[in-house]
Amino acid sequence: MSACRTDEREAARMPHPEPTDPLTAELVVDIAAAVTPAVSPDGRLVAYGVVAHGGAGGNAGGRPSGAVLVAAVDGSAAPRRLTDGAGRELAPKWAPDSAALFFTSDREEEGSAQLRRIRLDGGEDTAETLTNWRGGIVGHCPLLDGRTVALLAADEPTAEDERREAERDDAKVWGRHLPPTRLRLLDLASGVVRTVDGLGDRHVVEVTQRPDGGPLAVLSWSTPELGHGVMTAELHVVDPGSGAVHDLGPVGAEAQSPVWWKHDGGWHLAHLAVTPGQLIGGLAVVDTVPPTTGPAVEHRNLTAGMSVCPTELVQVADGPPLALFADGLDTALYRLDPETLRFQQLSKAPGLLAGLTASRSGDTVALLASTAYEPKDVHAGPVGGPLARIGDTAPELRRIRWGVQERLSHRAADGLQLDGLLILPVDRARDDGPFPLVTLVHGGPYSRYADEFALNAVDCGQWLAAAGYAVLLPNPRGGSGRGHAFAATAAGAVGGDEWTDVLGFIDLLVAQGVADPERLGIGGWSHGGFLAAWAIGRTDRFKAAMMGAGISDWGAQAGTGDWGILDAALGGSNGWDGPGPHLHDRNSPLSHAARIRTPMLILHGEQDTNVPLGQAIHFHRALRHFGVEHEFVVYPREGHGLEERAHQLDALRRIRAWYDRLLRARAGA
Repeated sequence: MSACRTDEREAARMPHPEPTDPLTAELVVDIAAAVTPAVSPDGRLVAYGVVAHGGAGGNAGGRPSGAVLVAAVDGSAAPRRLTDGAGRELAPKWAPDSAALFFTSDREEEGSAQLRRIRLDGGEDTAETLTNWRGGIVGHCPLLDGRTVALLAADEPTAEDERREAERDDAKVWGRHLPPTRLRLLDLASGVVRTVDGLGDRHVVEVTQRPDGGPLAVLSWSTPELGHGVMTAELHVVDPGSGAVHDLGPVGAEAQSPVWWKHDGGWHLAHLAVTPGQLIGGLAVVDTVPPTTGPAVEHRNLTAGMSVCPTELVQVADGPPLALFADGLDTALYRLDPETLRFQQLSKAPGLLAGLTASRSGDTVALLASTAYEPKDVHAGPVGGPLARIGDTAPELRRIRWGVQERLSHRAADGLQLDGLLILPVDRARDDGPFPLVTLVHGGPYSRYADEFALNAVDCGQWLAAAGYAVLLPNPRGGSGRGHAFAATAAGAVGGDEWTDVLGFIDLLVAQGVADPERLGIGGWSHGGFLAAWAIGRTDRFKAAMMGAGISDWGAQAGTGDWGILDAALGGSNGWDGPGPHLHDRNSPLSHAARIRTPMLILHGEQDTNVPLGQAIHFHRALRHFGVEHEFVVYPREGHGLEERAHQLDALRRIRAWYDRLLRARAGA
C-alpha cells in the first residue's frame, strides 16, 4: 500500500484569502453554475448557460433559474448576459452563420420550454419566441440551411386528452402512459412545424446533422421508459427535406452522442455506448459506415483495449471527432486518427473537463473545467493548446478558506491500482490528526471522483471539512476512468471487491494517523447510498452512516426502478429467476439488516423513479424491526436528486448535524 500526498507546492496553490467569509449552507446552495457551453461555428464567441437559485427570494418553489451568456473566445470582451433568467433559459445553440443563438425558455409557462432566438449581428439584443408547442419541447438542433430547426417534442394534447384530464378520466395503460418524443422540423420563415412520420412511435432522444448539410443522424428508443429504452436503441438516417427514413438497426446499451465524420470520401457515423456485447462496463466509441440501403452491417469498437474511458464525443465539421476521456483523477482531450482508427491524446488537464464543444473547423474548443479549488467554469482556446478561463461564475468562493484536497493512490490486496481524494479539515494538516473521517462513496457505480471542486448537497466534502472532518472520496473498481475491464467488475458483484477497495483506503488513512478509528462515518447517494448501507451490515467500525436515495433490495430495484435489467445485471439476478436463492438477495443490504448496529440517516425524494422511495421505506422498516437507531427523511416533489432550495439546505444541515452528534462528540471532539 502507498499513498501519494500533496507537497508544499500543492498546498500553496490553495486560495487562502484574508479576511475569509464563513461557509454557510446558503452559500453552498446558491452557488451559480456554468453549464452547456457552445462555441460559435466561426470560433469567435462562446455561449453558455448559468444556473442559480438566486437566494431565498428566487423562483417560486425554490427551483433554480437559468440565463444565457455570451463571451469572446479570446477574452477581448467580458461575458454579457443575453437573458434575464426569468425562468429556465438554457441550452444555447448557434445558427450556422454565427449571427444568432437558439435556446430554450420556460419563462411563459414553468416547466414547458419553448424555443427562442436572439440575434447578435448588431443592434439591440432582442429575443423572440419561435414556438408555442403545448407541453413544450425537450431538444433542438439548428440545421445548416439556416431556415430549419429540428425539434424534439411529444405530441400536443388533443381535445380528448384535455377532456379526460379535466374529468379525471385518466387511467394509465402501462406501455402507453409515457408519450414518445418525436422528431419535428420547424420552418423559421412560416413557423410551421412538420413531424417526421417515418420513425413511427419510436422515442427520439438525439439528433445531429451531417456537416455538409446532408441527412440527420437520429437516435431513438422503442419506448420512453428508461430501462427498456436504453436497451432498444436504434440509429436512423433521416432526409430533412423529404422526411425519408433509413433505419440502420440496433446499437448498444446506453447509446448516445451520434457524430458524423468523413474519411476517404465516405461518411462514418460514430456514437458512445456501453462496450459492445456488455450490459455493465465502460463506455466505448463505436463506429459504422452507413450503407446506402439496409441496416449497418459492422459496428467497430474504436476504444477497445484503452485504459481510459470516453465521456463525451463531439462532431467536427472539417475533420475527425474529438472526445473527452476520464483518466484516473484527470481528464484528457483526444482526436480520432482516421488512418489508424485509434484516438490520440492532444492534451490532459488535472481534474474535470466536461461539456466539450468545437467550432466548425475544429481549431477552437470550449468546455467546462474544474480543479481542486476552482469550480466548473467556461474555458476556451485552441484545440490541444492552453485554454483560458472565460467565465467567472462564482467569484465569491475565492473568499472562502477550503480544506486541502490531496490525491491518494492505493494498491488493493489483489494488486489493482486505485485512486481517490482526501480532503483535510480546514486550516489543518495531516500532522494535526487523527481526525474524524467521513467516507463519501460516489454513485453509479459507473462514475468517479475527479480532482475537481465539487460542493452541493450531495458532494458535500468541503462542507464537512469546514466542520472539522477529514473526508475520503475513494474510486473503487466498477467506476470510470480506468478502462472497460475495471468498470465491468461491478456486474453481479456489487458490495464485493468495491467494498474491500473502500475499506482498504480507510485502513490506509488510519495507519497513517489521519483517521481516528473510533470516529469513522460513511455515506453516499444512489449507488454510494447502497454501499453505505452495505458497509454497516458488514462491520461495526462505523459510528454513523447516511444513505441518500440508496438501494437496499436489488431484486425490488430491478423490478421497479427506472433502469430495470441494468440494475438486475448489477445485483446479479432477477426476482423472476425462480424461487432462489438469488444472488441479488445476497448482494442486498436488506438481507443483512439483522447485523446492523450503526445509526443510519436515510434521505430520499418522494418522486424518485430511478431508485423508488420503497427502497428507503423497506430499509427503514427493517431498521425499526431490529431496533437500530435511525432517522428517515422524505423530500416531497423531489426525484433522484434534490432541486428545491429549502430541501438542499435541510440536507446539508441534517447531514452535518448527524455526523456531529455521533462522531465529533466521541473522544470530546
